[in-house]
Amino acid sequence: MNFLPTDIDGAYLIEWQPLDDVRGYFARTRSNDEFAAHGLSNDLSECSMSFNKLRGTLRGMHYQAAPHEETKLVMCVGGQVYDAIVDLRPDSPSYLQTFGAELSLANRRMLYVPAGVAHGFITLEDSSYVQYQIGGNYVPDAARGVRWNDPQFAIDWPRQPAVISDRDRDFEDYKA
Repeated sequence: MNFLPTDIDGAYLIEWQPLDDVRGYFARTRSNDEFAAHGLSNDLSECSMSFNKLRGTLRGMHYQAAPHEETKLVMCVGGQVYDAIVDLRPDSPSYLQTFGAELSLANRRMLYVPAGVAHGFITLEDSSYVQYQIGGNYVPDAARGVRWNDPQFAIDWPRQPAVISDRDRDFEDYKA
């Protein structure tokens, strides 16, 4: 795996390296040793999947409040998404900075999202599937979000959302 640091402290864009042969390919998408070598949490105890029917579906910007923060490893396993994160950790050197990247099976990229960083994405193709490996347990009462188009973050989304939940649309701007 190739670990590419992002502008967000502790967040990495990870490119997995396939081993090709006549059958297709095989690739490792997580290694405790390689994650530890980069100072990343290996405690990815839950796995979730989202299916998004239509291009332009936006999910986010989600995070969990302390002390229930979640680490995420996000991979698009079908279709294509633009994945965005914003650092909400007041003590972080990258506090309030954003990062975004396209994820797809074709570009073989994943995004490692540290605990305390909000996450969201917009689909760039119909029938996009996103897999999340999550560190920490989901606690419904700790679920939080900030508005996807909060001017304070100025995330450079590649398109306007066509589909968004009421909950995600109605999140408030972030208050530091």
